[in-house]
Amino acid sequence: MKSDDFSAQQYLIDIPVFGDTRGSLAALESPLIPFEIQRIYYIFGTSPGVRRGFHAHRRLQQVAVCVHGACSFLLDNGSHQTTVHLDKPSTGLYLGHMIWREMFDFSPDCVLVVLADSIYDESDYIRSHAEFLRCCG
Repeated sequence: MKSDDFSAQQYLIDIPVFGDTRGSLAALESPLIPFEIQRIYYIFGTSPGVRRGFHAHRRLQQVAVCVHGACSFLLDNGSHQTTVHLDKPSTGLYLGHMIWREMFDFSPDCVLVVLADSIYDESDYIRSHAEFLRCCG
């Protein structure tokens, strides 16, 4: 399942922002989000120095948006790694299936919203990096 086109498995999405003197509005809708949204969750209140994630998904697609504060992602497709820093509510990070992810460097005020194309399914998770590398190879 390894792909040499890492950019097709993870990429940034520019979220249009509309606003005036009253404030700003950003809409996450089709076709900007490349899948039908089945679940939305958010991460907040992460303690200093904590890393989260440490998993990949067999089938799940996600878009992560740091709507407040900032955090970073270490992304790995089995042959390439990259780090992405999210710090604007107008930028989303698309994460395709079979991408190992670790989130870190959360600012104290970070609120990370994640849109997913299916409901929670524990069998979709790969929680061991060694197993992930075996699946990718």
